[in-house]
Amino acid sequence: MSKTTRSIIDLVDENPAIDNRAEFTGLWNLLGRLKQELGEEFELHEDGSSDGLQPYRGLPGSGGACGFMSNFAGPEIDWLVHSWVGNPKHSFSNMHLTISLGAQYDVPHLGLAFGTTPDLFFYMDYMPRKDLWMNPEYMDRYYLEANEQFLELHNDKRFDSFISRDVYTRVAQTATSLCLIAPLDDQVTTTVERHVRAMLERWVGWVKNTAPQHESLWQAQAERDLQIRRTISARDPMNRMAERLLGKPLTERLVRALWGGDRVLPRAHEWRESNHT
Repeated sequence: MSKTTRSIIDLVDENPAIDNRAEFTGLWNLLGRLKQELGEEFELHEDGSSDGLQPYRGLPGSGGACGFMSNFAGPEIDWLVHSWVGNPKHSFSNMHLTISLGAQYDVPHLGLAFGTTPDLFFYMDYMPRKDLWMNPEYMDRYYLEANEQFLELHNDKRFDSFISRDVYTRVAQTATSLCLIAPLDDQVTTTVERHVRAMLERWVGWVKNTAPQHESLWQAQAERDLQIRRTISARDPMNRMAERLLGKPLTERLVRALWGGDRVLPRAHEWRESNHT
C-alpha cells in the first residue's frame, strides 16, 4: 500500500473541477440508509441545534457550495451527527455519520466519514473510552476483531493510506483506524460498503450486549467524551476548507453543532431524569 501526506485541501485544489455528483449521491444515500438503520435500533430524537441547517448555503462566489446537518440524541446515544458539506460538482464533498454513545456505557464511539477529494476518501474508527495502554483487556475486547479488518484493507492494493499532516488528528486515531483514499468506482464503493456495514453491525452488537457501567462513573465519562468531541471538532483541519466555502460565522456554528455546543436535548446519561422519559 502506498501512502500520501498531502492534505485534502491540496488534493482538491489540484483537481478542482471534477463532477462527482453521481458518486456523492451514492455515498450520501449509503450514509442515509445506515442512519435509518440506527434509528431502528436506538431511540433517537432530532435536536434543535441543527434547525436551519437542512440545507444551508455557501458564500456568494463559492460556486454552489452547500451542505446539510442533522443532530440527534436519545437515552442510549449521546450525540449523533448526520451531515455533509461541499460542492460535489467541483470535486469536493465531506460526509459524516458520527455516533457518541451515552456515558452509562464504556463501548467505543463510532466515526464514519466519506468524501470526494476528488477520489474517494473514507475514514472509519472505533473511538476508545479508555486509555488503551492502561487497559489492554479493553483493547482486546474491542480492537482485535477490528485489526483483522484493518489488515485486510491495508493489503488491498486499490487503497492508499491517507496520513493526516495534523498531529492531533493522528493522535485521535486508533491503531485500527481506517483512513484511506481510492479511485471512485463501483467495485471500490462496494468493498467500502461491505466494511462499513461490518463495522456498524459489530458496534451495534457490542452496545446491545454490554452492561451499563456503575453510575458513579457516568459523570467523569460524560465530561471526557464531551471534551474530546469538542477538541476534535475545533481542531479539524477541514475547518479551513469550510471557512473558504461558507464563511467564518457559519463554520463556527457548524463546529459547535458537531460537538453539541448548542444542544437542546439532555445528555444520554441524564435522559431518564428529564421530561423525555
